[in-house]
Amino acid sequence: MVEIDLQIPSAFDPFAEAKDSGAPGAKEYVHIRIQQRNGKKSLTTVQGLRKEFSYEKILKDLKKEFCCNGTVVQDKELGKVIQLQGDQRKNVSHFLISAGIVEKRFLFSFCCSLNVNVLWCLVWLHKCGV
Repeated sequence: MVEIDLQIPSAFDPFAEAKDSGAPGAKEYVHIRIQQRNGKKSLTTVQGLRKEFSYEKILKDLKKEFCCNGTVVQDKELGKVIQLQGDQRKNVSHFLISAGIVEKRFLFSFCCSLNVNVLWCLVWLHKCGV
């Protein structure tokens, strides 16, 4: 008999370096998402803003600009997250860019109905410049 030397690959996380490294762009992306609540009601979330910004002041300006209600929520994993009523993705992205809070290249805006694996693929493709 012939012995075959097979190596079964272990679980590989292609984003392990990016999560741990201090490389530019590793943790400075701002994500704008929409979550469908019930019926026509939706919720827009903004996460990933720098910690030195005052979330309460940004929220106050967003609420005043777009005539909607909102709140800042503290999450264990994600940190502070801004929540706004309604689909405000385009409005928020234009506001953050025009106010100079975020550069356009560090801004992600998408719908949360996508699968998590699809989102990771999109992030990976964006990092690779595809």
